[in-house]
Amino acid sequence: RPLYKALFHELQRGKGLEAFAYIDGHYLLSLDGTGYFSSKRIHCSQCGEKHHKDGTITYYHQMLGAAIVHPDLKEVIPLAPEPILKQDGATKNDCERNAAKRFLDDLRREHPHLKFIVIEDALASNAPHIRQLKDLDLRFILGAKQSDHKFLFKQVNESPKTAIYEFTDEKGVRHRFRYLNDAPLNAANTDLRINFLEYWETKPNGKVQHFSWVTDFRLHQDNLFEIMRGA
Repeated sequence: RPLYKALFHELQRGKGLEAFAYIDGHYLLSLDGTGYFSSKRIHCSQCGEKHHKDGTITYYHQMLGAAIVHPDLKEVIPLAPEPILKQDGATKNDCERNAAKRFLDDLRREHPHLKFIVIEDALASNAPHIRQLKDLDLRFILGAKQSDHKFLFKQVNESPKTAIYEFTDEKGVRHRFRYLNDAPLNAANTDLRINFLEYWETKPNGKVQHFSWVTDFRLHQDNLFEIMRGA
């Protein structure tokens, strides 16, 4: 961690971060869990264990990776990864969530004034995690699946305030947005208000991509495309 911090400060001094500024001087910080070691022979006391039906065991290590990214740049700036510990939990959700808690606390302690937008997949769009992001003054754009957020999608489908915006760019790509501001995250946390964004991209050949997110950025026609690209 001290090595990553020292390198990051060199980047700051050399103005290497400036090109990565995205929305209102924020930096997009992408987080995701990944595995980096697996073996059926080599292991240590900290290894996770996957027990197979044939009696063999696969030993592995995982971590939460983090990097500052920008949609117009191929380069990324990695921050110190957070090990996913054996005691973090038996499920992927528990493991990543506990590692994320530690990572975010360390991030704010080491960089108390930097403006970040945290980008994560759908595992992160839960109330405890969003409350931590808010407590640490971190903006966010988090994946949200309909299967995990039936209450939220029902609100979006039924609310008269849900808006749709569409346009076709010069390459013939159709962009369709559906969005709703100030929606409850779920039935158990109606006090936790988020903004919902759904996006369809239709290529001239008919290929369609579909995504949906929750964010704390208030959505309007002028920032939909920028929020989508960041996500």
